Formats: sequence, structure tokens, C-alpha cells
Amino acid sequence: MRVLVVLFSLLLSMSLSAAEKLPVVTSFSILADMVHQVGGDHVQITSMVGPDADAHTYEPTPDDAKALLKARVIIKNGLGFEPWLDRLVASTGTKTTVISASRGVIPRSLDEDGETVPDPHAWHNLANAELYVGNITKALIAADPANKADYERNSQTYLKQIYALLAEAKTKLGALPAGNRKIVTSHDAFGYLGQAYGIDFMAPQGLSTEREPSAAEVAALITQIRQAKVKAVFMENIKDARLLKQIADESGAHIGGTLYSDALAASGPASTFTGLFEYNLNTLYNALSQP
Repeated sequence: MRVLVVLFSLLLSMSLSAAEKLPVVTSFSILADMVHQVGGDHVQITSMVGPDADAHTYEPTPDDAKALLKARVIIKNGLGFEPWLDRLVASTGTKTTVISASRGVIPRSLDEDGETVPDPHAWHNLANAELYVGNITKALIAADPANKADYERNSQTYLKQIYALLAEAKTKLGALPAGNRKIVTSHDAFGYLGQAYGIDFMAPQGLSTEREPSAAEVAALITQIRQAKVKAVFMENIKDARLLKQIADESGAHIGGTLYSDALAASGPASTFTGLFEYNLNTLYNALSQP
């Protein structure tokens, strides 16, 4: 009888252990969704920056520090996107491996205030998103090899969705009239998308939203919009729209809609990464497809 009790207790502890989820911390909501798509029910995700929030200006909390210390995997974008996370990792002294989801991306390099820096917004090119998924899959397998088969299966299912979107983007954005390929957004977040499909994105702010544009910079952009006959100005979900509306009014361009740049929506079609990309794709196409 005692042997049976011991065996029952052992089986119970094993089942509880098997039911435990892998604690993963991600720096922002887009990565959180990618990890969810690959990890499924095997992962417990804490996203430091939530939906509709600006990761450029985020300030970590004590709860973020606690989450890092409990995590088995920490996943960041990299390319200089979240320096606040690097500082927090250092200050907590966590030994948990930090994975850069953008590893392998060939970055765009831009001049910011006289310094050459990488553009961190690589996820807006779905060819790069494939690298993100691969890096996330490897990280989860390394931390939780028992569920390798599930992670690999989920990854392949997810990549099929991404490949389908790639084909759709090539068809729709490739068909935009030549005169409708200059666009204005709040900050310089869509350069990889523009690079992939021959679209020139202009913005009053640079790669980060931390520094507000000067009056002279806004005036220069308005002049540029008029000279280039830019058709549409697009707002972003993480930014106050007032400046963009002012630019549209003074330049004569119309508001083409809202694009999701550095964060998912809290709900609706843009609340997943593939949904975000498809929403942006359709918003751009609907506003710019007519001559």
C-alpha cells in the first residue's frame, strides 16, 4: 500500500511538472504574439510593453524586474530598439539568456543626429519576420527541448501564414501607381516595408519617437510633401495624431488612415502580428491604389 502511495505521489509530481509552462519575457507586444504563435500552450508570456504602447519611450517597472528574474527565456528585438531592457537586465543581474529575435537581419543604416545607427523596425519586412520566427523557435527549443516537436510544428504552421501574406503584399503593393509611392507617417518606422516594395516613407520624426521634431523640420517636411505631391499621410496607433493632421492640412495631403507600427492593437484585426501586417497592407492599398 505504501509503495502505491509513493508511486501515486511521484506520478502526481511528474504531471504537475509537465503542466508547468515555460516563463518567457518579451520586450513588446509584437514579439509576444510571435512567441505565442510558436509556443502555444507551452509558454507563459510576460510582455513588458503592451498593445498600443510606445516601446521607444518605455520606462521599466519593478514588476518588469521581477518578471526577468523568473524568466527562463528573455526575447528582445535588438538593433538598438530597447536599450532600457539591456539596462534592466544588467541591473537585475539575471543569468537568463537574452535572445535577439532580429538576429541575422541585414539592417538598414540611417543617420540620426550625425550618428549612423541601425533601423530596428525589421519586422515590417516579412522576409525578416521569417528570421524572427526561426530565432524564437530555436530559443524555445533550447529552453524546453521536451516540447521540440510542438514548437517546430507550430513554427511551420505560422510560417505558412507569413508566406501567404508575402504573396499578397507583392501583388497589392507591387500594383500601386508610380505617383502614389511617397507616403508620410508619424515616425520612421516603415523603412523595411518601403525597401521591400519600392515605397518612400517620410516622417517628421526619426527612428525613435523620443525626440519631438522642431518647427523647422516640420516646415521642411510640409514643403517636401507639396513638391513631391504626396497623396496621403498616415497616422500611427502609438502616436498622438495632432501633428500629422496639421501636416496634412498645411500640405494638402489627405489622411489615409491609421497604420500599426511598433505595437499591436489591444483588440480587433491588428491584435496579432499577421493581422497587423494585413491591416497595414490593406490600409495602404485602399488609400493609394487609385491613380
